Amino acid sequence: MRPEGGRISMAEQKRDYYEVLGVEKGADDAAIKKAYRALAKKYHPDMNPGDAEAEKKFKEASEAYAILSDPEKRKQYDQFGHAAFEGGAGGGGFGGFDFSGADFGDIFGDIFGDFFGGGRSRRGNNGPMKGANIRTSVRITFEEAVFGVEKEIELTLKDECKTCHGSGAKPGTSPETCQKCGGKGQVVFTQQSFFGTVRNVQTCPDCNGTGKVIKDKCDDCRGTGYIASRKKIQVSIPAGIDNGQSVRIRDKGEPGTNGGPRGDLLVEVIVARHPIFQRQDYNIYSTVPVSFAVAALGGDIVVDTVDGKVLYEVKAGTQTDTKVRLRGKGVPSLRNKDMRGDHYVTLVVETPEKLSSEAKDLLRKFDALTGDSLNAAKNIKDDKTDSPKDTKKKKFWK
Repeated sequence: MRPEGGRISMAEQKRDYYEVLGVEKGADDAAIKKAYRALAKKYHPDMNPGDAEAEKKFKEASEAYAILSDPEKRKQYDQFGHAAFEGGAGGGGFGGFDFSGADFGDIFGDIFGDFFGGGRSRRGNNGPMKGANIRTSVRITFEEAVFGVEKEIELTLKDECKTCHGSGAKPGTSPETCQKCGGKGQVVFTQQSFFGTVRNVQTCPDCNGTGKVIKDKCDDCRGTGYIASRKKIQVSIPAGIDNGQSVRIRDKGEPGTNGGPRGDLLVEVIVARHPIFQRQDYNIYSTVPVSFAVAALGGDIVVDTVDGKVLYEVKAGTQTDTKVRLRGKGVPSLRNKDMRGDHYVTLVVETPEKLSSEAKDLLRKFDALTGDSLNAAKNIKDDKTDSPKDTKKKKFWK
């Protein structure tokens, strides 16, 4: 029932705080915190810019958490409901609600760390760090992929400057501690949120996280500490490597920082297509033509493999698309080069396109002796023509 004067109280307008967070009334502090963290991440205005409904739900969840996370306020709410806080709100917070005393620190340390790339506490990154990996590629033939090969590639690599010994500073001087971050490599900045000031950490822009600043730079390396030069690198490509796989050469990548080790060189292998062979895993596939005579009578054929030409005996009466398995003629395993896949050959019976008159006569004689297939259709037509019942109406072809 509406109070006198038509004024609706705050207690009548608001949803139950437990319902807002989606928890039972007997939920413990951990469950309440977990529920609020999920809602805060889902409806935070920074994740939903311009969405008034999301902002409303975020405020509602925050207000519920501010009450239910405080033992004293939760006790009052359980006893009197929303009425316990009517008229007692201060000026801060959302919609006049007082958030003083509410602990959002650990939750929004995580949330704003996700939003802004910061965090509550991170270890300084100005210690020794491994250098970045370098990626390049090399092209090889199908056979080289099967049996392995040594390749030489040329690329630009960085080496420690011999003048400054990698410090980047002019001889006789040394890098100085960064004044902006105090040598920590990170700076702290604040982010204003609905809950006040949030502390965030980022890499120092002056020293790029090294904690050191070079005022007098080395003339040879210009302060980088490294000299770039073209170098030739030998790459051992193992037998059995497949297209798209990479060979890792350790300590041939970018130099590390602050005394860290070099990165690695990753060489991607690009295998050229073969005109005859196709590969699937460690097996090889190919197609071999077989003459009509060999398919009918049987005989030896020559099959190309990665190991060279081999003889295979075709059985008499072989049909087209017959599959043949040549054991151990496939690709070696990367783990054990003595273990190889197989080579599967598909036999295709060829039909001769050009025949001499003599060959045609012989083929007709052969056909007459093996079923007279050349006259099969004619014989059927003649049989039907001779039949008295079907001479007028029935047709067997158009």
